[in-house]
Amino acid sequence: MADPAARTAPAAPAVPAAPLAPAAPFRHSEPVMGTVFSFVLDHPPEPRLRRALDRAVALLHHLDRLYSPFRADSVVSRMNRGELGRARAPREVARMLELADRAHSATRGAFDAWATGRLDPCGVVKGWAVEEAYRTLRRAGAPRSCVNGGGDVRLGPAAGPGAVRRTGIVDPRRPDRLLAVVEGADCAVATSGPGERGRHITDPRTGEPATGLLSATVTGPDAVWADVFATASVVLGPAAAHTWIRAHPGYALLTVADDGSVRAGPGFRCAAPDL
Repeated sequence: MADPAARTAPAAPAVPAAPLAPAAPFRHSEPVMGTVFSFVLDHPPEPRLRRALDRAVALLHHLDRLYSPFRADSVVSRMNRGELGRARAPREVARMLELADRAHSATRGAFDAWATGRLDPCGVVKGWAVEEAYRTLRRAGAPRSCVNGGGDVRLGPAAGPGAVRRTGIVDPRRPDRLLAVVEGADCAVATSGPGERGRHITDPRTGEPATGLLSATVTGPDAVWADVFATASVVLGPAAAHTWIRAHPGYALLTVADDGSVRAGPGFRCAAPDL
């Protein structure tokens, strides 16, 4: 028989459960396409997300095999050697070259994949790779991800309502410090300029290295066009670039001129560097 006292004894006070700590971001770095792509997934490392990350990384290596002008076995290198014409290129390569044609038109010729006299579509391929790698993760259920491909960044939505993500922009005059911190979410950030590679962007109008800007950073909704517009801005120079970018709603420009002057165009959301 049960003890009657047991039925009348006061219950022990409930101990509140300790709140679960947020999962640490899921990170990965992959050397590919002549740079390093870094991934940050603000989600638990579930098997389906790991598989999605594997697919995104495989895509990057596939693009490198197709488009790298530095690989002797790439389709682009074969085209530059005259072994393969554009009409006989694989369909996916033809579509990428059509994208390069659209970029040429949208920038009034400032972006040109043939600026050096040889085909080099890296200016569209890298932005496309960043955007498509991010979309691969997003389709798998990881929208709060960030993909950074050598300075071309695609940011997913921030964790909470009204929250923003913050991305530091290196000062080309002093690479050991930040020029600005971009604030936004579900957007792309792309920076072009001499950097460590020197003046490697060719002005298709002259065939010479572009001058006038030390760096151009473009923000907008898509990594492909942010990258294209940043490259075009370096070619156009500070005054023309800030005028031209206004014709592309949703995109904003930050420049550092050769004389050290800094200009943020309308809509460029940034804060003082405090990371």
